[in-house]
Amino acid sequence: MRTMALAAALAVTLTAAGSATAHARVRTTVDWPQFRFDDNHTGFNPLETVLNRSNVPNLTLAWQAQLGQLVDFSSPAVVGGTVYIGSTDGVLWAYPASGCGQSLCTTPLWKSTSLAQIRDTPTVANGIVYVGSQTSFSSNDGKLNAFDADGCGQAVCAPLWQGLAGPQSILESSPAVANGFVYVGAFDGKLYAFDADGCGQATCQPLWTAATGGTIESTPTVTHGVVFIGSDDAKLYAFDADGCGQSSCQPLWTGPLGTAPFSSSPAVFKRTVYIAGQHALSAFKAAGCGQASCQPLWRAVDNLNFFNGSPAVAKGKIYVGVENGVNVYSASGCGQSQCGPLWTLFGSGFQAAVLSSPTIANGVVYAGRNTPEVLAWSAGPCGSFVCNEIWSGDTGDQIVSSSPTVVNGTLYIGSADNLFPEDIQGRIYVFALP
Repeated sequence: MRTMALAAALAVTLTAAGSATAHARVRTTVDWPQFRFDDNHTGFNPLETVLNRSNVPNLTLAWQAQLGQLVDFSSPAVVGGTVYIGSTDGVLWAYPASGCGQSLCTTPLWKSTSLAQIRDTPTVANGIVYVGSQTSFSSNDGKLNAFDADGCGQAVCAPLWQGLAGPQSILESSPAVANGFVYVGAFDGKLYAFDADGCGQATCQPLWTAATGGTIESTPTVTHGVVFIGSDDAKLYAFDADGCGQSSCQPLWTGPLGTAPFSSSPAVFKRTVYIAGQHALSAFKAAGCGQASCQPLWRAVDNLNFFNGSPAVAKGKIYVGVENGVNVYSASGCGQSQCGPLWTLFGSGFQAAVLSSPTIANGVVYAGRNTPEVLAWSAGPCGSFVCNEIWSGDTGDQIVSSSPTVVNGTLYIGSADNLFPEDIQGRIYVFALP
């Protein structure tokens, strides 16, 4: 696994006899290698030092990159000076993270061969980019694709290898890499575990699988030797990350969510697992309860509104998208089995669902909504139950299901430009300070 660069500024003072003191500032960069930033999928970048509550209102559109068709749920990964994202025409794109010196970049560093449809977020580890796809629009046979992160020396690159996820296995779940495995969930209700190095062939079978009782759109979260993943049978599943020594494995334990999580993925913070169902946010003890089925520590229930996307966790607070904003909860609960929000983050103007998973960085919360905006709020309370945004940016299309990537003083998000023809709608929008 590539080590994550630390965000820091190093001041070097050089002093010589008879000369003035010279100051050189060297900035290292931070990588955002996967969906929700880190292995615990918290959606929290603790290393951001440039953007803050004071200067975020000054964010402007710095540049955008042209893709193929629209970006739906795929979110940008930024590693080693390159931004990676997938589009619904089945292409993985790699652009310079700093842009091309123009307001619209149209020539990527490289792009993939057409994989028919990509709706998950690329994961970059050990110099490899992993992304899931369908094989064709007429077939639901899904594949995990592995590419060299530096491309292939050509404009269009084929995968180094592909993992076979089997029939009826659309991959909307984003890959997670840990313990030498690549884990991904599929629509056939299975968690697949592949060797992260492939198998020496063009196509590879999984090392092991684990079945759930419903379709899987949730992204697996791997921590402390356990894989957590949500299934649309309205359960959280916990599996041994090393498998079970057989081709098909049973869960260590499951937890009821009340309603299906759909694309919500588990976030782990201080040995607690948080995941949103359609009408409830649930918190479970990560170690389980010693039984096959474990009840949540606490739950936030809203039968009138939908919880959307994956929860973010930062500084003892949980942030999760709802129909018209982002609700904020205490990560430790409220001392009761059901808890209400501490406050809610509300977007002014025309209302639309927040399908984007919130991102937290340096005291600011970011999320896209279907208006077509990406919004920013202060991560802290505002003195009332409803807190309005401190900034909004236009992403060009009313589908904003991509989640913001905030790293190195820059905000990246995928969407589209609905004024362009259907085959070239897709966009990466990049916002930065002037």
